Amino acid sequence: MKTRRKFLATGALMAALGFAGLAPMSASAQMVMKAADVHPAGYSTVVAVENMGKKVEAATNGRIKFQMFPGGVLGDEKTMIEQTQFGAIQILRTSLGPVGNVVPEVNVFNMPFMFRDEAHLHAVLDGPIGQEMLDKISASPAKMVALAFTVAGSRSLYTKKPVRTPDDLKGQKIRMMGNPLFIDTMNAMGGNGISMGYGEVFTALQTGVIDGAENNEPSLFTSNHYTTGTKYYTQTKHLMIPEIIVMSKVTWDKLSADDQAMFKKLGREAQMEQRELWNKSVEESVAKLKAAGVEFIEVDNKPFYDATAPVRAKYGEKYADLIKRIEAVK
Repeated sequence: MKTRRKFLATGALMAALGFAGLAPMSASAQMVMKAADVHPAGYSTVVAVENMGKKVEAATNGRIKFQMFPGGVLGDEKTMIEQTQFGAIQILRTSLGPVGNVVPEVNVFNMPFMFRDEAHLHAVLDGPIGQEMLDKISASPAKMVALAFTVAGSRSLYTKKPVRTPDDLKGQKIRMMGNPLFIDTMNAMGGNGISMGYGEVFTALQTGVIDGAENNEPSLFTSNHYTTGTKYYTQTKHLMIPEIIVMSKVTWDKLSADDQAMFKKLGREAQMEQRELWNKSVEESVAKLKAAGVEFIEVDNKPFYDATAPVRAKYGEKYADLIKRIEAVK
């Protein structure tokens, strides 16, 4: 079985690598671009990229097509980023986390309460600061050209006991993404931040290894975490972390200037379309969660914001000017 799994994994990787050695394309040569995402079919980012592919195919009369690989079938996010960097995957939706290693400024977006609300986040992403970030990523050693931002709403707490103030978090073990910034954020908010892989959270909630976690509403629903007794969703909205759609620079450099301009235009359209799809998925998820007995708790966010001031000071000191620009966006 091990041999068979290794064979299948190798075969999938070789299939993914098929594009890497393609020579510069002529005006009439057909190109099939592999587009990948860890999110499942039907998820807002997957649908937005699929629709982008349809527009690309129409604009090029079939000369360029997309082949979508959702659900992490080409690997986890780290593996797919690596494949994108050397041209085995052409289009990828990825988180900003790994990009922060080569473009440190994007880490500003990961800080707690960096955005007043989602409207503020959208204004930043759609304006000059957002474009500057995309350009920095494209010009960096990341070997990826950033076409657009996608959004994942805001992240809030879901727990087995109601949380209304930072004091209510004391003694509670809350799963966070494996990043010191996020662990520090939860600790500052009053809880005990626990680094844990996403795939381990369901069992950890069931067995009491952790008392809660944090994420957006669609993730709470699709993960079935709400079935483990985490019946309280406290709308702290402490993190609003955007994601990006990128193209392999290997692929980008093979495109004509006209094709590059087309992708930038359609990337912008995908950015706006995904947001509408996301908002719809949030509404649907909230309705289903409430029907399942989840209580949504609105809180005064200021105590949580004040508690995380040391985290913003620690991680944002070197980006003080950028933070001021973000705060000034209306």
